[in-house]
Amino acid sequence: MEKLKFSATGKNTFLISWIIGTVILLLYVLTKSWILVWAGFYYVLAAAIINMIIFFHELLAFVIDVADHKPHGNSALLILLNVPIAALYFLIFFNL
Repeated sequence: MEKLKFSATGKNTFLISWIIGTVILLLYVLTKSWILVWAGFYYVLAAAIINMIIFFHELLAFVIDVADHKPHGNSALLILLNVPIAALYFLIFFNL
């Protein structure tokens, strides 16, 4: 089976978004600090904007670059994976 290829920009954006969001949630679960709630809120806003920009960049590269477009399409889908992860984190937050 062929290994999935991702563009470096898309993969790094996904990983950084996921790691920072997870750290903020885990710190909140451990401390129940409202400072982390506000930090998480502003982080989600900033991450949503950055992820949308990178998503559209990857989607555009996927459509335009005919020679080697598969990594860009995979990266666009990978970035979209942040949406259900964020929804899961919201459910965890509101059920604590």
